[in-house]
Amino acid sequence: MTRPADDAAEVLREVTAAAAREHGLSPDLLDGYAAALLAVARSGQGMTGAQRDACRALGAGAAEQGIALPVVVDLYMTASRMLWPRLPGLVAGAGRRSLTTTEVVRIGELVWRAADTALAALASGHLDSQRDVVRREEAFRREFVDDLLSGRAEIGSLVDRAERFGLSLAAPHLVAVTAASGPVDSGMPNSALIEQDLRRGLGVGGVLVAAAAGQLVCVLAADPRRTPTEADAVARTLAQITGTAVARATRSRRWRTGVGRAHPGPLGVVRSYREATDALDVARRLDLPDPVALARDLLVYRVLMRDESAIADLVDTVLGPLVGVRGGAEPLLAALEAYFAAGGNATEAARRLHLSVRALTYRLQRVHQLTGYRAADPAAHLTLSVAVTGARLLDWPSPDLRPV
Repeated sequence: MTRPADDAAEVLREVTAAAAREHGLSPDLLDGYAAALLAVARSGQGMTGAQRDACRALGAGAAEQGIALPVVVDLYMTASRMLWPRLPGLVAGAGRRSLTTTEVVRIGELVWRAADTALAALASGHLDSQRDVVRREEAFRREFVDDLLSGRAEIGSLVDRAERFGLSLAAPHLVAVTAASGPVDSGMPNSALIEQDLRRGLGVGGVLVAAAAGQLVCVLAADPRRTPTEADAVARTLAQITGTAVARATRSRRWRTGVGRAHPGPLGVVRSYREATDALDVARRLDLPDPVALARDLLVYRVLMRDESAIADLVDTVLGPLVGVRGGAEPLLAALEAYFAAGGNATEAARRLHLSVRALTYRLQRVHQLTGYRAADPAAHLTLSVAVTGARLLDWPSPDLRPV
């Protein structure tokens, strides 16, 4: 003859298997849950600490298997629903009288309170496990990005690890670096969400986003079949998406993105990254109005900076006399810069500087008197233009030479 305890164990197995089957999940996810509810119903006491810990562990296990929390909660609610009609008989046991309405109501209160406790523990374990997974993933991402951008890691290891992020490093990739007034750290913004936006906005698969050196770095697979115009459009869309995300995360009003050219191989990624950071630095020094700095468009400045001693000599020789004037060299440099940017149109240059044409003309005349170079003279245009650009790139004059 079957004992009551055996009957209860069989019922609990049936309920657990049926609930798991309904959701297409393993019964192991419900291990001990139905038995805990029965124990609560029989004892009249709430769930024990051990039972709560077991539910927390089951929630963590579900997260590690990639099962979403709503799915797990639905599974537990199904098990609770299936067990409820069987509970009065299990509590009364074989040969006992039927439970009264009051007793059934009391059991119901206990059981559903216990179910709430179990679900809270389940959710806690699930979320804790998810945080651990995210932390491990972020650590792996940071280590990979650091190794990739340093150019010092073993190539085979980089290629293998890149596959986890959907990158095939043998193909061409370009790198974009976005900066704002506030630093970007690994906790912001959400890299996965930005990657989703980039895949959706650009229609590409290979993309990796991570924080590095206080900036947001994006490695993007490049299609060599794109024309230069198409490649520029992709770069600007990329910059807009990452720039907006960084500005929002750092609460900055302005952002700037440097975009390197596409190069193949792991070392090509390093090369593109350096081009992007160089472009970002040049754009900052020149205070370019466009927030997107394409390395391809700034190659001439790299040529200027290749021989820094020569450009510094040119700047000091041509613009040195401006240092000692009242008010410093900056107003005169700004006048030259605006005049050249406006194509030699004094009216337009004055408008850009919020000056009168007379005030601008006076400044240009002052430059002529001090340096011997007249901005309107075609023969002097190249010398003055390169000298002014060099001054911006070198942050000239040095702070020690500026008026207090």
